[in-house]
Amino acid sequence: NIPGEASSVITCLDGHQMARKGRAGVALGISAIGSFIGGTLAIIGLQIAAPHLAKVALIFGFPEYFSLMCCGLVVLTFMAQGSMVRALMMAVVGLFLGSIGMDLVMGTPRFTFGIVEFSDGVGLIPVIMGLFGISEVLLNIEQRISKDVFSGKISQIWPSRKDWAASAGPISRGGLIGFFFGLLPGAGPVAAGFVSYSVEKKISKHPEQFGQGAIEGVAGPEAANNAAIGGAFIPLLTLAIPSTPGMALLLGAFLSYGVNVGPLLITQHPDIFWGVVASMYIGNIMLIVLNLPFVGLWVKILKIPYHYLVPAILIFCVIGSYSLSNSMVDVIVMIVFGFIGYLFKKLKYEAAPLIMAMVLSPLMENNFRQSMLLSQGDFMIFFSRPLSAILMFVAVLLLILPNLSWVRNRRAKRLEASLE
Repeated sequence: NIPGEASSVITCLDGHQMARKGRAGVALGISAIGSFIGGTLAIIGLQIAAPHLAKVALIFGFPEYFSLMCCGLVVLTFMAQGSMVRALMMAVVGLFLGSIGMDLVMGTPRFTFGIVEFSDGVGLIPVIMGLFGISEVLLNIEQRISKDVFSGKISQIWPSRKDWAASAGPISRGGLIGFFFGLLPGAGPVAAGFVSYSVEKKISKHPEQFGQGAIEGVAGPEAANNAAIGGAFIPLLTLAIPSTPGMALLLGAFLSYGVNVGPLLITQHPDIFWGVVASMYIGNIMLIVLNLPFVGLWVKILKIPYHYLVPAILIFCVIGSYSLSNSMVDVIVMIVFGFIGYLFKKLKYEAAPLIMAMVLSPLMENNFRQSMLLSQGDFMIFFSRPLSAILMFVAVLLLILPNLSWVRNRRAKRLEASLE
């Protein structure tokens, strides 16, 4: 009962119980089918919504883009698990890392400390591999996890008519929920899965069955978390705003190839936009092809002992980092951030705000400095334009809200103490 990723946590509640009841095959089957349908609904939504949103985005200028990115970054920290202050601190670190390299306007090196390889900035991929890959390996080595892998025989995979009838509604609703949550910066698949599960449990005639092996608790969240990925492509491709760490990595890949995503992407690079859409359809089909026939194989892979997996993971991480620019500096960066990521996880600091801020940093700086050039150094340009002012107001409001709730809770505790 170990989730492979954060978005699968909610699926484990009923999926594991189905496996214990001898329905592991059906649970895995409906999970793959729900993901396929949810992903397909999201791709259709992307095709319909993206061109219209791109037209609206054409009214965005430098101030609006900067305000939007500020708002997106604040939303991410607002929705982060745990302390918002810690999430903001991580975002500040990410903004600093993103500023390392050549100054975008002056063309002079900045924070490179004499390291030539840092002239183009700190590599995003080595940082991600360190924070999410190496750190996880270190945690697993420390904790010595003993995995209780399902060892029974997997028989029936295709759901019965009764299973289909119970799953059709949750899959449809999960697809819609996931798509709209994908549009929100910082929400993503995890939030979509939890909301879908909560909705299904709320409207169910037998809510007591959830957590005991209800197929609706697998179908809905799986459709939602996959649909959220498709929805997340809309702000990425039309506004250049990554709403998840995965989208941030994609944005970095686009920029490294000289492709400026944004409202003009569909008109200037239609081959790239429709190529992405086509690849998503192909990926969705491959999800079914690789999942249903090989379910038994994937379960057996999970039985590989950690003393074989850990060296393999480390070797692939080192090869991947070195192959980016054939430089050991990237490997060293990955290892350093692996230990930093390990400390972050031990201290309950989320790495996602850091990655998002690191990707947005050069974009935010460019739009900010262009705005300052337009206004001749007047900061009021961000508040004198209606759309920019609204976005800034939302960002400030989200920063204030947690503090207001903290003040109210403190006053309530003082009142209770005085009454006692």
